[in-house]
Amino acid sequence: MSISDEFHVYDTTLRDGAQQEGLALSVADKIAIAQHLDDLGVGFIEGGWPGAVPKDTEFFERARTELHLRNATFAAFGATCKPETAAADDQQVAALRESGAAVVTLVAKSHDAHVERALRTTLDENLRMITDTVRHLREHGRRVFLDTEHFFDGYRANRAYALEVVRVAAEAGADVVALCDTNGGTLPRELQDIVRDVLESTGARLGIHCHNDAGCAVANSIAAVEAGVTHVQGTINGYGERTGNADLLAIVANLELKRSMQLLPPGRLAESFRIAHAIAEVTNVPPSTRQPYVGVSAFAHKAGLHASAIKVDPDLYQHTDPALVGNDMRMLVSEMAGRASVELKGRELGFDLGSDRELVSRVTDRVKEMEARGYTFEAADASFELLLTEEVTGRRASFFDVESWRVITESRADGEAVSESTVKLVAAGEREIVTGEGNGPVNALDHALRTAIERAHPVVTKFELVDYKVRILDQGHGTDAVIRVLIETADGEGSWVTVGVGHNIVEASWEALVDGVTYGLLRHNATHDDNASRLEVAR
Repeated sequence: MSISDEFHVYDTTLRDGAQQEGLALSVADKIAIAQHLDDLGVGFIEGGWPGAVPKDTEFFERARTELHLRNATFAAFGATCKPETAAADDQQVAALRESGAAVVTLVAKSHDAHVERALRTTLDENLRMITDTVRHLREHGRRVFLDTEHFFDGYRANRAYALEVVRVAAEAGADVVALCDTNGGTLPRELQDIVRDVLESTGARLGIHCHNDAGCAVANSIAAVEAGVTHVQGTINGYGERTGNADLLAIVANLELKRSMQLLPPGRLAESFRIAHAIAEVTNVPPSTRQPYVGVSAFAHKAGLHASAIKVDPDLYQHTDPALVGNDMRMLVSEMAGRASVELKGRELGFDLGSDRELVSRVTDRVKEMEARGYTFEAADASFELLLTEEVTGRRASFFDVESWRVITESRADGEAVSESTVKLVAAGEREIVTGEGNGPVNALDHALRTAIERAHPVVTKFELVDYKVRILDQGHGTDAVIRVLIETADGEGSWVTVGVGHNIVEASWEALVDGVTYGLLRHNATHDDNASRLEVAR
């Protein structure tokens, strides 16, 4: 179970987060995400709305046998009974009761206008619905949390009624009453003042549920905790409708690292990066590189001035140790790079350049010259490592010698366009001439290249092109513009990015493809932690 009932970390990714535009979760997806959430160590996982959403009903049925949680407790989400209906006779309440979840989270109206216009009932009847439903579920052995929808807007419109909703819910037996900033427009100072007033006026145990429409969801959640709430809700990666919900990982990291609160089981916070990206894979929503704590750029440094200071002490330009959330510091090598940037990046890649000032200067000048022509190394670590290896050894890492390549695209009678490429090269002393087909010129070249070297280097069968990005750098030149291509290659154990630049998009793609395969072979034929081994392979 959760590490303590004194403070709740409550995840609603599977319910509120799933309302994000473009995010659709299958039951299998929800089960996989729930397992990751339990691994993280959250106290409660809101699984969805059984009885109202068939997929969620199936999820709770399957979760009983397919998931064995070590840290979390499942919560079923649903509404209070309908107006003029007893909770014992309400089918939706029955579905919550029969879901098998030990906790039921009810949503109730706390804004008088919503009661009268959305529910089309009276303020007193709304209070009756809350009281009856909470008591009914408690009588059937369920722990009850209550989400007060649109609470902060309702408080501004009718403070007395909003407070009464909290009061009657607590008196009926709700363990926690969560105040919801449903429209996401409240600012931290006002929210904190309201939370304090509710605590003093009702004595109820309070929680907080924030949306990010004003960009304050995480700040509001922390402000509420500092005002006295002991239950915080959010979603992994800030998923949710409109601009999203409060990012639960940022909230927890801030409270653990900045306020010394132990919210997750020991050691679990360091799993944040891994779990954030694992869940992003399940949702098929690309993670934000700039996400606090767990974004790949959260601890990335580019400017030379920063690099000089980081070389002395990394803490000078980092608000916390990235390892505490499972992330890493990264040095970005670009046209802004100074000697310190290159030296630190080399160290990150396993090269000790500190004793060779001339080499560092040469690499720095080459990076700046190439980036002026359109290359980018901050997004293509693998290409930078190949460049660095070349400067250190005096030759380009090579596992094959290309004689020529060509590619053609034809439109067939059925309207389908097919590309065919021919690659001629020498690998392991053998000349290979290979033709490959693909649904596009890059796909065809990729197939032909890997087929041509497969006999000499069988490991290339594991390589797969997983991402391809094209950018026009000088649009004013029209079709004669310089093109930059970034290609991400994976081998089942990791991935790497290479860059190619040219006036011809296929030529730029070929450069990135060759570098991607070359780096992959270098990776598989040398130990990353052994400079000598790596350089020997490169030679």
